[in-house]
Amino acid sequence: MTWKKTWIIYMTIVRTEVGRFFRVWSQTLLAPIVTTTLYYIIFGKFIGSQVAPIGGFTYIQFIVPGLVMMTVITSSFQNTVSSFYMAKMMKFLEELLVAPVHPLVVVAGYVTGGVARGLVTAAMVLVVALFFTKLMISSVLILLLFGILTSIFFSLLGLIVAIYAKNFDGVSIIPTFVLTPLTYLGGVFYSIKMLPDFWQIVSHANPIFYMINGFRYGFLGFTDTSLLVSAGLLVVFCLGALLFTLYLFQSGRALRTG
Repeated sequence: MTWKKTWIIYMTIVRTEVGRFFRVWSQTLLAPIVTTTLYYIIFGKFIGSQVAPIGGFTYIQFIVPGLVMMTVITSSFQNTVSSFYMAKMMKFLEELLVAPVHPLVVVAGYVTGGVARGLVTAAMVLVVALFFTKLMISSVLILLLFGILTSIFFSLLGLIVAIYAKNFDGVSIIPTFVLTPLTYLGGVFYSIKMLPDFWQIVSHANPIFYMINGFRYGFLGFTDTSLLVSAGLLVVFCLGALLFTLYLFQSGRALRTG
């Protein structure tokens, strides 16, 4: 297959994915904005006004990067898991799988759609944050690095979950019982330096902790852990998820049982 045909297939998947989440914007874009706005009001203004500055920043300035990253995580994951599972359930995934297309092109198309939704939602949440506090950016490069890599990882994770899911319960079990607890315990609302030594050690076992802290450094220049370690782990997570996703596509076993 020529590069031109490969590009056409890739862009077709991307346009389908992007168009899908824009068509249902009230669910995919408006809902996270409303939810995050409530976090800004309740935690940032009401509770935050009673909390001492963290690392020299007001409480709402401290939590904004974490809340934005939480939006990136949930939006990226939900976009790919819902879209790919619906393709399985409605039986039009087989047409894509039997086409002479390399699995990497298919995966890249779905992941690009997930990244697009994650970043668009994050940008809108950031705009809303301007109504509550003054934002600052320490490093645009670090900000983009952690934002894009995190979105890629959770888009891939959404594909993996969708491949294995047998029903809608299988789609929702990971975000409900894994992603949500890990996100809330990943340092969105606090610095782990505020925790006892034991819980600081436990926090370092949470992969989302490194994503949030790297992203926070991009805004505030403040982090609870090594930036280099955080970036390295995130790259490893993305590569591992990509290789496993490609393996599932090429083996086809989980897809055939879907």
